[in-house]
Amino acid sequence: MEPIDKIVADAAGAFDAAATVPDLEQSKSRFLGKSGALTELLKGLGKLSAEERPKAGAAINEAKTRVEALLQARREAILAAELDARLAAESIDVTLPGRRQSSGGLHPISRAQETIERLFASMGFSVADGPEIENDFYNFTALRMFPDHPSRSMQDTFYVADSDKVLRTQTSPVQIRYMQSHEPPIRIICPGRVYRCDHDATHSPMFHQIEGLWVDEGISLADLKGTIMQFCRAFFERDDIGIRFRPSYFPFVEPGVEIDMAWERKDGRTTYLEVAGAGVVHPDVLRNGGIDPEKYSGFAFGMGLDRLAMIKYGVNDLRLFFDNDLKFLRQFR
Repeated sequence: MEPIDKIVADAAGAFDAAATVPDLEQSKSRFLGKSGALTELLKGLGKLSAEERPKAGAAINEAKTRVEALLQARREAILAAELDARLAAESIDVTLPGRRQSSGGLHPISRAQETIERLFASMGFSVADGPEIENDFYNFTALRMFPDHPSRSMQDTFYVADSDKVLRTQTSPVQIRYMQSHEPPIRIICPGRVYRCDHDATHSPMFHQIEGLWVDEGISLADLKGTIMQFCRAFFERDDIGIRFRPSYFPFVEPGVEIDMAWERKDGRTTYLEVAGAGVVHPDVLRNGGIDPEKYSGFAFGMGLDRLAMIKYGVNDLRLFFDNDLKFLRQFR
């Protein structure tokens, strides 16, 4: 029996020394393998007498059971230690502060549009909207831009193939639609996207306009100038804002003016940037809107919203608004 107890003790020591499951399997073969110590004892039972064989066999089998129990216990201990190590390595430290999501904000064009709408609302204007895909009548003919009129070539734009549909070149069609469905007095602004074949530092093929229309009895060019001056002073928060009105021609107004705004360049010089076209609404345009020009008059203007935002925020290239550069846009949050 002494050799059997020694084998069990040796197995216990070998199993305890194994650090991994493969090491444990190597130790197992020393005691339970085909040439293991206990296996060799079982092979020698045939050499014993009939009286000694049952007692020796029982002792060897008991020892084998003890060794297998020691082996299983050590295997479970190794696997548990490996699991603990992996969990420790993969654990999340819940005491660390979370990663904060950065807050978003309005695009500078949207911010400027909201400001403009609010300012004109304070002067009694409401907001009107209309389709961005227009037909020829509302986009051109109703505004006195007939098929052979030179002003059409100035608005070379995007047409829908095989139709008279066009991506609107200004928000003026909204004015015609509104006049056809409303009686004077009319006081509206028409913000929205418009499309033309332009692309440089101060032009974009898609840009934004804010057009305005005021129709009532006795409306004149003086009302237009007063409205524009009041708006510009409020929008730019300056009473000394430089604005000039230049005579100009537009087929839908008579007389017509262009409105320029002072703009300080990087080199310190002041120049003027055109921001709007305006004038007294032409009688034919009023008729196309279903309004009697003998009784009513009105003024209209069209402002480049993007250019207004350029001046307000000190941006020197219109294309920056549409490049989707987050470093640029985050300045306006």
